[in-house]
Amino acid sequence: MTSAPSLGTRAAALAALRELVGRPDADFHDGQYEAIEALVDGRRRALVVQRTGWGKSAVYFVATRLLRGQGAGPTVLVSPLLALMRDQIAAASRAGVRAVAIDSTNAHEWTDVLAQLDRDEVDVLLVSPERLNNPAFREERLPALVSRMGMLVVDEAHCISDWGHDFRPDYRRLRDLIAEMPADVPVLATTATANSRVMVDVAEQLGASTAGGDPGAGVLTIRGPLARTSLRLGVLRLRDSASRLAWLLSHLDDLPGSGIIYTLTVAAAVDTARLLRDHGHDVRAYTGQTDTEERAESEGMLQRNEVKALVATSALGMGFDKPDLGFVLHLGAPSSPVAYYQQVGRAGRASESADVLLLPGVEDRDIWHYFATASMPDRERAERVIGALGDAPISTPALEAMVDIRRTPLELLLKVLDVDGAVRRVQGGWVATGAPWSYDAERYERIAGERVAEQQHMIAYEQTDGCRMEFLQRALDDDTAKPCGRCDNCAGEWFPREIGAAATTQASQSLDRVGVPIEPRRAWPTGADRLDVPVKGRIAADEQAGEGRALARLTDLGWGGTLRTLFAAGAADVAVTRQVLDGCVRVLAGWEWSQRPVAVVALPSRSRPRLVDSLARGLAEIGRLPYLGELGLVGGGPSGQPGGNSVFRLGGLWDRFSADHLEIPDGPVLLVDDLADSRWTLTVAARTLRRAGASEVLPFVLALRG
Repeated sequence: MTSAPSLGTRAAALAALRELVGRPDADFHDGQYEAIEALVDGRRRALVVQRTGWGKSAVYFVATRLLRGQGAGPTVLVSPLLALMRDQIAAASRAGVRAVAIDSTNAHEWTDVLAQLDRDEVDVLLVSPERLNNPAFREERLPALVSRMGMLVVDEAHCISDWGHDFRPDYRRLRDLIAEMPADVPVLATTATANSRVMVDVAEQLGASTAGGDPGAGVLTIRGPLARTSLRLGVLRLRDSASRLAWLLSHLDDLPGSGIIYTLTVAAAVDTARLLRDHGHDVRAYTGQTDTEERAESEGMLQRNEVKALVATSALGMGFDKPDLGFVLHLGAPSSPVAYYQQVGRAGRASESADVLLLPGVEDRDIWHYFATASMPDRERAERVIGALGDAPISTPALEAMVDIRRTPLELLLKVLDVDGAVRRVQGGWVATGAPWSYDAERYERIAGERVAEQQHMIAYEQTDGCRMEFLQRALDDDTAKPCGRCDNCAGEWFPREIGAAATTQASQSLDRVGVPIEPRRAWPTGADRLDVPVKGRIAADEQAGEGRALARLTDLGWGGTLRTLFAAGAADVAVTRQVLDGCVRVLAGWEWSQRPVAVVALPSRSRPRLVDSLARGLAEIGRLPYLGELGLVGGGPSGQPGGNSVFRLGGLWDRFSADHLEIPDGPVLLVDDLADSRWTLTVAARTLRRAGASEVLPFVLALRG
């Protein structure tokens, strides 16, 4: 039987809430006090699933105030993004809560933060899930912190779940942390984007159960309606990338206030921002590759309405808090309605109306497929990593040199294996635990199947003639869903369709832009000597390649489509078309080299010999340069596959090219290939040509991957 609410707790909680929001008449939303009471009086484990803007942070900051007043230790708040941490610290201070963070950007402050913890001067410690597995933090600080923790909060808790749209392996470790905590320490998990499957999974991770019941059965779940009455949703299907950009050029200033323009790739974000800036729009690009300080600066400019929009990838998502955000526009669709709901939820949180428009692209499915497969562990690779590790710690760079897996996928795989208990991060690197491990093929097949189903649901959202908000609510298993009366299907199209002629020309010109720099390799990879490649440190200046050029990236909005067709799996090896050759000539014409090339040399190609040969001959003929032919192959030529781990790729290329049969002139040589990925092929080939007498080597390729 549930006890009657504590009047003392409610009065104290209401006072803290009003201090937090700065309004003496503020009151709790439905479910807010119930969650606070369960945490403070009941010391329970709770899952709160509520729409963005409902006030989930108020629950944990008010609960922290009350728990600290009862003598409890600090709250540990696990938060996924630095931007979110900054906003949470600012909100905490308004509630009279002393919050500090330990993250990758403030290492110089850690000593002070830890001293504050020791003096019990911290109410909330914000940490990333990755920090929980930092060996020093995990072994030296975490046990003491767990012993006196007043409450654990897991923000953006859908990241715990395999089934969540933004699953992160590091979040999965939280189940181990929760298992070590005393049963009377309250735990709160919050998210705005969880369907029923994710909710069950998260509740199980929280670990509470009733006597003889299922894991998670004892978790209090508070779920509210997810309808966003302020949002006006719409979908505008246009012919191609040029049309979408032209529409944006024509109508960006018509969108209310300031907002976010989401793209699916880094290249699309950077190119779109450049186009808009070039034609007078005050925007900034924001991606995972943007410098941390620049990202913080951009967030602040959007908060203060100093820019019209940030053109962003999903790097700008969870936790970004601008209550008056006027619009969210997508150039290309996210891979699931759940992910889409999470992103559009940034808009209209404290305003009566905000516009949300999706402009899907024909390339969306290819991009979805790439990201879905890139995140899945591979059995053979996993077994290779486990087999390479032992009791002695091995650093990630050293391990990379042993297992032929590139750094980013290797780091992700190590996290998955760590969570599975097969490997462990310690001081100095990684070790094998010796625990039995098997590849859970059934689990990954289920996840892959769910990803495909989510993609189909997103296509259904684009094509539905029913209410779009109702569709998104049902995708999150919200049984309160009903027609919104505001979206384009409920109330008619609210957005214009016409595109200005000047904008069409400007967009087409932007997409037709060619020429991407290829930065030369300056240093040999660590561990090359393990494969009997006798190099280390910096590449000698007289053996380096010069800065190269590619026609375009495979991910580019413009030429990327042409190149993706050319390099598609199973595509025929054909001679270069006149259109592509003309684009390459434009790249060469705009290349500000210090000295014009005096000859052309091609790299021998195993997969596209006709394409590379015709490209090299075509450029030589148009440029009136001698075509010297292909580099020779030694010992059967390169081994292994393009791209891949740097050490293994270098090992497969080392001493496999020869220029002995070519008469290399004294001057710059244009080195032609089809595709650049790791750049080691160009690096080794350039070294061969430099040693044969070329004063400079200028690499040129059709496509740059990524």
